[in-house]
Amino acid sequence: MLCQFTDRSTPPRRTLAEFVKIADIYPAGRLDYDSEGLLLLTDDGALANRLTDPRQRTAKTYLVQVEGTPNEAQLQQLRKGIHLNDGPTRPAQAHALAHAPAWLWPRDPPVRFRKSVPDAWLELTIHEGRNRQVRRMTAAVGLPTLRLIRVRVGNIELGDLAPGQTRIMQA
Repeated sequence: MLCQFTDRSTPPRRTLAEFVKIADIYPAGRLDYDSEGLLLLTDDGALANRLTDPRQRTAKTYLVQVEGTPNEAQLQQLRKGIHLNDGPTRPAQAHALAHAPAWLWPRDPPVRFRKSVPDAWLELTIHEGRNRQVRRMTAAVGLPTLRLIRVRVGNIELGDLAPGQTRIMQA
């Protein structure tokens, strides 16, 4: 879905308005249209700024399904930082997962499956938030992203929330 409350494209895409019926709140950061997971909504502009300002270096953790099998050299490149067309990234925390998380919901639409190309899961934590940054980082090391799920922003975790569910938190 589109991580905003309105969409002016034709045909219109699904938006937050379909799921969130609380007035005067806004996303603190965004997810790409084809990404999944934790999205924080707030009516507190200062909080939104603290979470999204790159100078604050708020950690954002993602589970990333990639095409290919990561090797230690590729993981080390992610850990050192990648040079993208808009400049170098900060170092990331990156490690391979043994398998997909057991709690993971089915994706709609499903990720393409190719018998001849293996896929793997990574956990990647970044401390900035450029446009499509995780996707560009994994592609730069030869591991194109197939599925991207944000599971943590700072100390706030997705936990057991399913797609479309919300949880109200008090500051």
